[in-house]
Amino acid sequence: MKISAAALSPTKISGNIIRPDHPDYDRLRQVWNGSFDRYPALIIQARNTEDVRNAIRVAVAEAKPLAVRGGGHSIPGFSTCDGGIVLDLSLMNAVEVEPATRVVTVGGGALLGQIDAAGAPFGLATPAGVISHTGVGGLALGGGMGWLSRRFGMTIDSLLDATVVTATGDIVECSAETEPELFWGLRGGGGNFGVVTQFRFRMHDLGPVAMANWTYPLSAAATALRAYRDLARTAPRVVATSFSLSSASLSLTAFSSGNAARTADPIQPFGQLGPAAEGGVLGLSYCDFQCRNDAFVPWGRRYYSRGGFLHDLEDATIAEMVDAAAQAPTAESEIYVLQLGGAISDLPEEATAYSGRAAGYYWVANPIWDLTLDDAACLGWGRATARQLMARSMDTNYVNEQGDSGSDVAEKAYGATKYRRLSALKARFDSRNLFRLNQNILPDPAPSSPQRLSQPE
Repeated sequence: MKISAAALSPTKISGNIIRPDHPDYDRLRQVWNGSFDRYPALIIQARNTEDVRNAIRVAVAEAKPLAVRGGGHSIPGFSTCDGGIVLDLSLMNAVEVEPATRVVTVGGGALLGQIDAAGAPFGLATPAGVISHTGVGGLALGGGMGWLSRRFGMTIDSLLDATVVTATGDIVECSAETEPELFWGLRGGGGNFGVVTQFRFRMHDLGPVAMANWTYPLSAAATALRAYRDLARTAPRVVATSFSLSSASLSLTAFSSGNAARTADPIQPFGQLGPAAEGGVLGLSYCDFQCRNDAFVPWGRRYYSRGGFLHDLEDATIAEMVDAAAQAPTAESEIYVLQLGGAISDLPEEATAYSGRAAGYYWVANPIWDLTLDDAACLGWGRATARQLMARSMDTNYVNEQGDSGSDVAEKAYGATKYRRLSALKARFDSRNLFRLNQNILPDPAPSSPQRLSQPE
């Protein structure tokens, strides 16, 4: 389990090296999903790109598993490992906005809330997720979807360039013009090709925002969701909606931004789906709205998620969701659905590795619990609900919300054609599959030149 002193001595890592006897080891080995309690041999808290490069050298020299951790939010527990090395990027979290060019430079360990907060003084935003303590790296490399996606696209659609440290220790600057194939693969291919130490994203003028939330009893959910579906079909792209179904209720949220949001008029119809609605307009800033659900999914609880894409919400799908929610094993367990479309579908499917641009909705079955004795019931409900809804879903999937792992998860997520392209890219940049603690894309087995680790300059 131990990493030899000889392996560490020549690396000149400027960050923190945390061994099991370090007083902060137990705190730093924890990840967001409390289902995973693992004991790495070493945690390296990198401070810069050269530290990342040297950490990779140690993992290769010692033949140890390497887990790359940004925000630590990996649902299947890929942010940690037993007996290997955790490369913790949390110290590399600088976020700098250039308001004149509307560009934000983001360290590989930054969190979504930091981007939101950095852009707020300038009225700028980049599409991201809906939980502010999520890591930028993991979210962006899988695609990234949230409240601004119908207006501005996925997180990856605002990505301008990235700095990547590969399995050979090479530092690669990639964009649409430089290493375009790697840039294509990073936008949806997860962490399969290297460690991204810096992103640069385009920012967008946010304008005014308005948001509201309404709650319906579960007995009224099917009727309300059929009305919601019909209303959402014609909603302008400045409006985004989501809903969650629990064993007790339907909670529906609507959001708008830009000039249309100077009043709540564009979102008010979503509160008129039935006589039993309770709630109304939320007087929150965009940053506060982005943090609204943080406390619902705190660190340390036990989570499982599995999701899929839908073209539309058919009556039968709505009925299945409501029936499944009624059987949810805990009060917090839910089926969550986010409206997509709009700017997401402006790009062709082949433009990025992310595969789901034709979807109208994304759903996720999400049991949440605290006790190990509830594992079987919660995992059973999550998997059974997902299997049922997958039968009505599109063929491809979203790698960031898959609580299970295995050889077929990535291939099913991308489809055969994209997977072959990604596999060839994997063979080019990581033929030995060092970066395998992810929804893993296997290197193309075709013969290739053996990789040799570059020496630090």
